[in-house]
Amino acid sequence: MKIFLCPNLEKKACMEYLHEACEILISKGCGLYADKALSGYIDDKSVVFGTPSELVPTCDCILVVGGDGTILKHAKKFALYKKAVLGLNSGRLGFMATLEHNEINLLERFCDGDYTVSNRMMLKAVAHLKSGEIKEFDALNDIVFAKGDGCKIADFEVSKNGNVVTSIRADGLIFSTPTGATAYSLSAGGPIIEPELDSIEFTQICPHSLFARSMLFTPDSELTVKYSANNNPAVRLEVDGVAKLLISPDDRVSIMRSEKVVSLIDISGSSFYDSVNRKLARPLKG
Repeated sequence: MKIFLCPNLEKKACMEYLHEACEILISKGCGLYADKALSGYIDDKSVVFGTPSELVPTCDCILVVGGDGTILKHAKKFALYKKAVLGLNSGRLGFMATLEHNEINLLERFCDGDYTVSNRMMLKAVAHLKSGEIKEFDALNDIVFAKGDGCKIADFEVSKNGNVVTSIRADGLIFSTPTGATAYSLSAGGPIIEPELDSIEFTQICPHSLFARSMLFTPDSELTVKYSANNNPAVRLEVDGVAKLLISPDDRVSIMRSEKVVSLIDISGSSFYDSVNRKLARPLKG
């Protein structure tokens, strides 16, 4: 088995965990590969270095060592190659990781083919700008419309197939995948969704209404968002927590299912509900 390594060097325990993982994988006869930019950090002669575009297509999977942000980043990046991702948590929450450090010996089970793969849908945002330009973005967690500088509150209109779903005044809107349902959307009061239940979740951020509630749409829905605000200040379009674009009242953005899919490897066999109870039901330490 060929494995491409993606460590987050900013995490304190990352290199320690990576070294332990490499020892197990090498002992099981796996071939290890990594970006040549990491050659000065990974001191292991068994690792082959090169460019991701050259190496990833030849590998069987990706091993990411880091937290949720690291796993999210690499899972999206390599979805193009249709490679499954195994996350080893060296962060705090690590909800997307399927292995904790105290479970690292389960890598032997992985090498023996004893694991399952969960396929996660992604979302696409297509921004039709007043200038005529069209920009597209893919999200594994969520697509967010957040009020920008100088915008106290905005009036949003969400429609599906030309029919208005809701017109609401709020600080912003969240469109999330089932994977993202346990992220920002959960903090804004949205429901938890089983990861394999393909759907588009819509949650308002601080809505100025007594009756605003989250909504679920079928995965093949195409939703269109417009907004208006006093003095026409811009609204930020954020994709997986990263600001991508400033949207004006003359622009419109369509939200739909992406053609890309992220595959996450599970070795431990813990259910989704075990993760919810272990990682979300109890306060984080440190």
